[in-house]
Amino acid sequence: MANNEVLNINYEVTTNIVDDVCRIIENSQKAAFHAVNVELLKRNWLLGKRIAEEELVSNKREDNYGLKIIATLSTKLTEKYGRGFSKRALYQYLEFYRMFPEIVQSLTAQSSPMLSWTHYSVLLRVSDSKARLWYEKEAANETWSVRTLQRNIETQYYYRILKSQLKEPVVEEMKEKTASYQHDKLEFIKNPVVAEFLGMSPDQSFSENDLESSIISHLKQFMMELGRGYAFVARQQHIRTETDDFYIDLVFYNYILKCFVLVDLKLGKITHQDIGQMDMYIRMYDDLKRNDGDNPTLGILLCSETDLTIAKYSILNGNEQLFATKYKLYLPSEEELKNEIESQKAIFKLQHDG
Repeated sequence: MANNEVLNINYEVTTNIVDDVCRIIENSQKAAFHAVNVELLKRNWLLGKRIAEEELVSNKREDNYGLKIIATLSTKLTEKYGRGFSKRALYQYLEFYRMFPEIVQSLTAQSSPMLSWTHYSVLLRVSDSKARLWYEKEAANETWSVRTLQRNIETQYYYRILKSQLKEPVVEEMKEKTASYQHDKLEFIKNPVVAEFLGMSPDQSFSENDLESSIISHLKQFMMELGRGYAFVARQQHIRTETDDFYIDLVFYNYILKCFVLVDLKLGKITHQDIGQMDMYIRMYDDLKRNDGDNPTLGILLCSETDLTIAKYSILNGNEQLFATKYKLYLPSEEELKNEIESQKAIFKLQHDG
């Protein structure tokens, strides 16, 4: 026991060695997550503090100095460290310092549970300081996941609680509707922001299974071998919105059609949400990546169920005529896509049944 006290660990022997070992592993994970999170929050707060200090001298310099320094920092830091230092991110760090000026003093003394940087990035969008402080305390005390916090803010949970004479039904309804958000023990470490902070490439192995990965790999090769003008752009391309992170399975550029082609695979039935998500990808690509002279971005949504494979093409902005007259000449047909996926499923089954 003395050694355990020196190591400052919570260790207790029971009659079940499996439970004991699992407890050791999970406690170690929590300690590691806590340490990484503290340093990430410190870094972001200190970056915001340093930017704020620089802004204080802006009155003595040329107009828009504050804007220029953030743009310069973003360029320099991205060149040196990679992702995580966009202008938007640096503005967030500045707002973090301004809205939570005392947080660093309490970080190292704070014990679990505590909030992650992603929690705070959601809290930064709450303009009401009283509501923001309440959400922060509730999220920490009740160990809300990021998605739970986000949903509660979006549904005005704080204000509904204040106005309710009977608070218990409101609380119980919230818990019921967010129950599915509370089960992901690896939410923090899976966050791409954490991977970027640690200098690692975002790893989606937690959420991608072997079958999906195998199909996507072969789809990439299949598209490239069509000989219809496809150039590979990215796999699992990270798209970040203000509230969520998304990954597009495959991105191509077709130099004959002069457009981006996005491919997303779903293991299971295609839902309206999947279609809406693909349409969002298309809009974002048209807004952010499409150049003058490029045609509208095209999305291919694939479904791979056990007994059914579906391919759906998606294009926005009323360009169905363009799709019918030109795109179809260079795209793989639905039948070709179905056959390729079914072939890969069969190969995968043979390899893993053996």
